[in-house]
Amino acid sequence: MASETRVVAVVVTYDALPWIELCLDSLRGVDTVVVDNGSRDGTVDLVREHFPEVRLLEAENRGLGAGWNIGLRATESRFALLLNADAWLAAGALDRLLDFADTRSRAAVIGPRLLNQDGTLQRSVRGFPTLWRLATEYFFLRKLAPGSAALNAFYAGGFDHDETKDVEVVMGACMLVRREAVDEIGYCDEDYFLFSEETDWCFRFREAGWEVVFFPGAECVHVRGAAHGGRLYRENLRGHLLFLSKHRGPKTAERARRLLLASLRLRGIVFRGERGHSYREAAAWLASGNAAALLER
Repeated sequence: MASETRVVAVVVTYDALPWIELCLDSLRGVDTVVVDNGSRDGTVDLVREHFPEVRLLEAENRGLGAGWNIGLRATESRFALLLNADAWLAAGALDRLLDFADTRSRAAVIGPRLLNQDGTLQRSVRGFPTLWRLATEYFFLRKLAPGSAALNAFYAGGFDHDETKDVEVVMGACMLVRREAVDEIGYCDEDYFLFSEETDWCFRFREAGWEVVFFPGAECVHVRGAAHGGRLYRENLRGHLLFLSKHRGPKTAERARRLLLASLRLRGIVFRGERGHSYREAAAWLASGNAAALLER
C-alpha cells in the first residue's frame, strides 16, 4: 500500500443529479473515485465534463456496498472516505476527521455529524437490529418516548449527537474507514443491495475488536432519501432479515419476518394512499415465503 497516500474518497452514483456536483465540489483537491452504477440521467457526462480530475469507473449496478468495494479495490490509501452522492462535506471536515482518526488507532469507522439542508441535525447514530428494537420501530412504540434508550435504541434514543462516543452504527452517508481494519475483516458484504450494508460492516468491525466512533467535530450535509426516494422499502426490510439471519441465526430472522409482517399489515389498514399501498405491498412480500426463502430470491 502506498504509505504516502493518506486518504481517497469513494463516491457511488446512480442517477445522482442534481446533488453530485455539490458532493464532488466538496472533495476538490482530494484523490476521488466515482463508481457509477449505470446512471441514465446525465451523471456520467457531468462528472466527465466538470470533474476531469476524478477517476470514473462504470459498473453494473450490484448495490451500494458492491460499489464501495469496487472503489476500495481500485485505490490505495491509509483511509477511505465513503461519501454518498447526495452528501457534501462542510469546509475542513475531512481534515478534522483525519486528524481525529490519528488519535484513535482502533477506530475502523468514524462518522461525522450529519446535517439536513436547512442546517438542522440529522440523527445518524443507529443500533443493531434486534427483535425488540424492530418492534419499537415498526409498531411505532418509539414515538411514545423518542428519547428513551429502552423504546428507541434502534435510533439511539437519548444520544444528543454532541459528544464523541463509541457507537454501534453510523449511517453510511459519510464514513471515514481505516484500510487496515478492512484488510483484517474484509470488504462490505455484497449480499446487501441498499440499506444495512453499513450496519453489517460496523457489526463485523466491532466483533473483531475495532471501534465505530461518532465524531461531531466534523460535519456533512446529507439530502436524506435522495438516492432512493423511498422506492426501495422492501429492500430495507430484506436488510433487517439478512442481518439477523447472518448474525443471530435463521430462527431469529423468521421471528423478525413474522413481526414485520404483523406490523405492516396493521400499518396497511391504518394508512391510506401511497403510503398505505407501500405497506400492503411490503406485507404481501413478507407473506410470500419464510425468511430463508425470501433471502434466497
